[in-house]
Amino acid sequence: MKDGIFTIQAQRPLTQSVFEIKLLGDISAITRPGQFVNLRLDGLFLRRPISVCDLEGETLTLIYKVVGKGTAQLSEMLPGQSVPVLTGLGNGYDTALSGDRPLLIGGGVGVPPLYLLAKQLRAQGKAVSVILGFNTASELFYEQEFRAIGCEVRVTTVDGSRGVKGFVTDALPEDYTYVYTCGPEPMLRAVYRRIRTGGSFSFEKRMGCGFGACMGCSCKTVTGYKRICKEGPVLQKEEILWED
Repeated sequence: MKDGIFTIQAQRPLTQSVFEIKLLGDISAITRPGQFVNLRLDGLFLRRPISVCDLEGETLTLIYKVVGKGTAQLSEMLPGQSVPVLTGLGNGYDTALSGDRPLLIGGGVGVPPLYLLAKQLRAQGKAVSVILGFNTASELFYEQEFRAIGCEVRVTTVDGSRGVKGFVTDALPEDYTYVYTCGPEPMLRAVYRRIRTGGSFSFEKRMGCGFGACMGCSCKTVTGYKRICKEGPVLQKEEILWED
């Protein structure tokens, strides 16, 4: 974990409420796809956790959805402004588990951490399939970015305005060796019930500190309690206990 000052290089809207921001700084503490960073914003007590979307040189790419005061403030920041960032948080995905034909499933703002994962898997020569799930076509982002790195991409929308009508589980392929997924918990639960292989599931929880000190994001697993910000956010399929 490292605490540093990053400079905004660029920021652009991807949809009406989802933004991509590029930050320049020391990214050496980020060692796996699926890790996250914590941003400190002026006037706000708690940092904002955001998944790592991409790394290139010293540039960190994040994608976030405006859902409250903090993310709204971040969306108004301009190139050249500085942001304190904690990097290297969370455990991330293990690409060694993938097999030859990994399947990546993302729902909404659960899509971004799968992009860096897909890049690394493609660099290893894996045949990567991706399912991107959204409510409607206007919420879709990064489809072309995944295609550009050689992934087979399927899109689902709940209202049928783009791709397969329905949920990500309605677009599962026949042939895959392992599943990596990130998204809202109802989606993760549905994926868990449908897949035939092992899988790595990235969970979202409200975090107080983001690095395991406050215990506020603990969840029960088959091996005891784990902190989503520290031992997670990625849990393995076989250790997950779903709460009723």
